Amino acid sequence: MSQPIDMRIDIVSDVVCPWCYIGFTQLSRALAQRLDRIEAGIRWHPFELSPATPAEGILMSDYVRDRYGASAEQSQSNRARITQAGADLGIDIRYSPEGRIYNTNKAHQLLCWAGEQGRQTALKLVLFKAYFTEGANVSDDLVLLDAVESVGLDRVDAAAILDEGRFVDTVAEEVAFWQDRNVTGVPAFIFNGQFMVPGAQDSDTFLRVLDKVCDKIAA
Repeated sequence: MSQPIDMRIDIVSDVVCPWCYIGFTQLSRALAQRLDRIEAGIRWHPFELSPATPAEGILMSDYVRDRYGASAEQSQSNRARITQAGADLGIDIRYSPEGRIYNTNKAHQLLCWAGEQGRQTALKLVLFKAYFTEGANVSDDLVLLDAVESVGLDRVDAAAILDEGRFVDTVAEEVAFWQDRNVTGVPAFIFNGQFMVPGAQDSDTFLRVLDKVCDKIAA
C-alpha cells in the first residue's frame, strides 16, 4: 500500500462564523473517508467579521441589520437554517434574542500561539463550542483562558501573551495576507496552497476536491 499524501489545508475563518464551524465539520467527514490516502496538515488563519466590536459585544440582531440590512424575519429564518444545518452534523448551535457577536482579536492571538504548540484545531473547536453552544463571550479573558487550559495549554503563558499583545502583529499580518489574496468572506479552504474552495461545502464536494488535489500531487 502506498504512503498517504501530505496535504496542507489552510482555513481562513472566524470564531463567530457559523458556516466556518459547519464547513470544517463537513471537511472532517470527507477527510475521515480518505485516511488511507491523505495525511492532512490543517492550519487556521484569522478573519475578523466584526473587528470594531467592543469587548462586551453587540446584539446579533443589530449586527445583521446594520451589516446586511436583514429584517427581523430574515434574521430569524437565517438562524433557523444555520441551526438545522448544524444539527444535521451533530453540532448544537443555539441562538437567543439576547445573542451577541463579539470581537475575536484576542481569540485569534491565542490561536496563532496554539498553532506553534500543535493545539490549534483543538482550541478552535473549543472556542466554536463556547460561542455557539454555550453563548460565551469569546473576547473575555477568563473564557479564553479556560478554553486554553481545557486543551492542555498553559494558562499562565496564555495570560502573558494577551497582556503583552505578543501576537497582535501576527494576526494583523495574516488578516492582510489573505485579504490581499481576495479572501473577503469566510470560510475559505486552501488546499496545498493552490486550490481555494470558498464557503461551507458539503462533504461530497470536499471529497471531490481532495481527490482532485491528490491526483495533481501524484501526477
